[in-house]
Amino acid sequence: MIHNPSPPHPLALGVIGAVVFALLPLSAVAQEFPLTIDHAFGQTVIAAAPSRVASIDYDGADNLLALGVQPVLVRYWFGDYPRAVWPWADVLLEGTPDIIKGELDFEQIAATDPDVIVALYSGITAEDYAKLSEIAPVVAVPDGVGPYELGWQDQALTVGRAVGRLAQAQAQVDKITARIDATAAAHPDWAGRTVTLGAVWADKPNVYAPGDPRVQLLNQIGLQNNAALTAMATPGVFYIELSEETPEPFDSDLLLWFADEGVQPIEAVAFRPILPAVTEGREVFLGPLVTSALSHTSLLSLPYALDVLEPVIADALDGDGLAAEARVTD
Repeated sequence: MIHNPSPPHPLALGVIGAVVFALLPLSAVAQEFPLTIDHAFGQTVIAAAPSRVASIDYDGADNLLALGVQPVLVRYWFGDYPRAVWPWADVLLEGTPDIIKGELDFEQIAATDPDVIVALYSGITAEDYAKLSEIAPVVAVPDGVGPYELGWQDQALTVGRAVGRLAQAQAQVDKITARIDATAAAHPDWAGRTVTLGAVWADKPNVYAPGDPRVQLLNQIGLQNNAALTAMATPGVFYIELSEETPEPFDSDLLLWFADEGVQPIEAVAFRPILPAVTEGREVFLGPLVTSALSHTSLLSLPYALDVLEPVIADALDGDGLAAEARVTD
């Protein structure tokens, strides 16, 4: 899998349980239309509550489905699921929407006759925005935010506002925020411990930058960013490709790897054997399900991600400092 979404990157009972818990009935609160949404490309006016919503986000179906909206179009990101959504979303999807794979197909999008197009984690350019706006109102990232930097709360709340379900979105955001806060409070020893989230693409080690939503979530549960990585970060850039001669950004108290395509490419990284997190057993390989749940950072995926990550992080950071086999989790 390619985790850089631009260009292209048996179901556990706990997944279904998390989805059901997250979607307890909520009272609808009227939201006024028309509404105006400011974003990086200007302003979008949505005249009325949309009934046909197209998402060109790589993580786009999740938040819509969490709010009870069936998308008419979704975008494939990665994985082998035929409807382009993962288990936490698939249980809520009715039928099969149109699916975009690869580059945007404007004719395909137009053919779904959307009332609004959600593009908050899509990497669209100004030119793309202009073309999409000829089809329907487009909801894009706020000005000053990188194309893949909008945090999970803002993504969910912006989607909720755009589809007229802001109250429902806020209630679900509040529930997950409380869970995140409880996780941080339960592990005060995590405060001040550093973390690096890495991956290997095309045989090159990469790290996710502080602005990436996945890293933002790790910060929210109490972990701090590696200082060497922070010093290299550039606004708007969500990952950094490193050479084999640059191990410093990986030298953290906790080392997490996206290993959904196996551990072999990671084990081949030349500097890995000398990293303290490796020699002292503070390294975790993340398998396909939790890699996807953390990458989607959605109302549906985050409960599963937190269920998996909390115990494995605690186990890694509570280690006795002795060398250990890397932890592998789904």
